[in-house]
Amino acid sequence: MVKFSDEKLSKVATIIARYPEGKQKSALIPLLHLAQEEFGWLSAETMDYVAGLLQIEPIEVYEVATFYTMFNLKPVGKFVFEVCQTGPCMINGSDDIVAYIKETLGIEVGQTTSDGMFTLKVAECLGACGYAPMMQLGKHFKEHLTKERVDQIIAECRSNAAANN
Repeated sequence: MVKFSDEKLSKVATIIARYPEGKQKSALIPLLHLAQEEFGWLSAETMDYVAGLLQIEPIEVYEVATFYTMFNLKPVGKFVFEVCQTGPCMINGSDDIVAYIKETLGIEVGQTTSDGMFTLKVAECLGACGYAPMMQLGKHFKEHLTKERVDQIIAECRSNAAANN
């Protein structure tokens, strides 16, 4: 059964209290972020749990969680590469970057490496068109991507993972 830790439940109460009575649905996105942080991804059971906390219908949670690429609806790797695929990034080679990542990591878009380290996703505009091609890696943008830059990012991720184990 999915249940937030006591610490997260305290945060849930604080977040919901920010909104007027009857408007608790406004807390949905922050609660989905907390759920993903706590559980790693948003299973149907997790989304149903969030719906119950907010006293809304589960479909209202599914609609939001499936709309935004920042929410993971299946387990993902320790590092998620979200490569922008809109016009400016495509013109500057994002398709080549996606192909290179697929080849280098041996996965397709939406897949995770067998070691659970990397997941590759594509995203619509990440709002950094002047730095194309680019991707989001967690809370950070990785800009002006080249094959060499991708190799460097992968090496940094592997190094960080090794240092934290």
